[in-house]
Amino acid sequence: MAKVGAVSADAALHKSEERFRRVVEAAPNAMVMVNAAGLIEMVNAQAERVFGYSREEMLGRSVEMLVPERYRHDHPGLRATFNADPHSRPMGAGRDLYARRKDGSEFPVEIGLNPIDTEDGPMVLSAIVDISDRKQKEEKIRAALREKEILLGEIHHRVKNNLQIIDSLLDLQLSKLDDPLVAGMLRDSQSRIRSMVLIHQTLYQSKDFARVDFAAFLDSLLPTLVASYGLDSNRITLTLEARDVQLPLSTAIPCGLIVNELVTNVFKHAFPDGRRGGVWVRLANGEENAVELEVVDDGIGLPPDLDAKNTATLGLQLVCLLADQLGGEIRIGAASPTRFGLHFPIQR
Repeated sequence: MAKVGAVSADAALHKSEERFRRVVEAAPNAMVMVNAAGLIEMVNAQAERVFGYSREEMLGRSVEMLVPERYRHDHPGLRATFNADPHSRPMGAGRDLYARRKDGSEFPVEIGLNPIDTEDGPMVLSAIVDISDRKQKEEKIRAALREKEILLGEIHHRVKNNLQIIDSLLDLQLSKLDDPLVAGMLRDSQSRIRSMVLIHQTLYQSKDFARVDFAAFLDSLLPTLVASYGLDSNRITLTLEARDVQLPLSTAIPCGLIVNELVTNVFKHAFPDGRRGGVWVRLANGEENAVELEVVDDGIGLPPDLDAKNTATLGLQLVCLLADQLGGEIRIGAASPTRFGLHFPIQR
């Protein structure tokens, strides 16, 4: 009876091994089984197709025959590391892997490693996938993205140049004007145009065309406004307190125009007759995906009866319209100090 039982067990083992071989043979990926010495014990038909070797050419040979020459020196050490702690895992996670065909050509692969216990000792079954097609498609996508970035960069560059041409035309017109009221209106228009120029310039220089580094934008805008209005920095100090705030273009342009209007108004009206003082522009990320913008000055203050939403001045009308466009809320403190605050959500 014991002999019959042993024969039955052997038959079951043989049947199991045969079933395993059939599964490996039918696998859609190249399958290569290697023993502890690094010799190939089993391959399937897909491995023959992928590597270009016949089964007879691979069996009993070192697995390094399938490894590009520049990696062969280190491969035995990597095998030893895996054998010291065998568990199923992808090979070389996070790295680009390559295999070598019979004709010497190389191709990108993904490899899954699976330790297997057999009668002949521990083995490693490798599932190898040729990812050449995927890599080619990824490279096409990267090339398309590079072309898109170049195109967007060129668009922002040309928009900036065209706005600068308009600015120059206004400058030319200003030189021929004697009416200070009209000249002031043109100068205000120039400030708005320069604000938009700086937005596009910031985008073009950052190479990120989806979002504007608004702190960097303000760092360029405020000195430009100081120079434009010929302010004496010893008489009026300007302080920027801006943390890292990234705004999408659709938000950055109206927000930039709001800062331009508020700071320009301060320069024009808050410090008459040589009055000294300071201006603070503050920008920070608020709660719940929102931004807090504040322009503060210690000048003469606002008229007590000022209604920002029903004012006759173009600058404050623009501020209110642009704040509505941003879905924002304006807060005004009329004096001691004068404070314009804007809370608005960041559009994703």
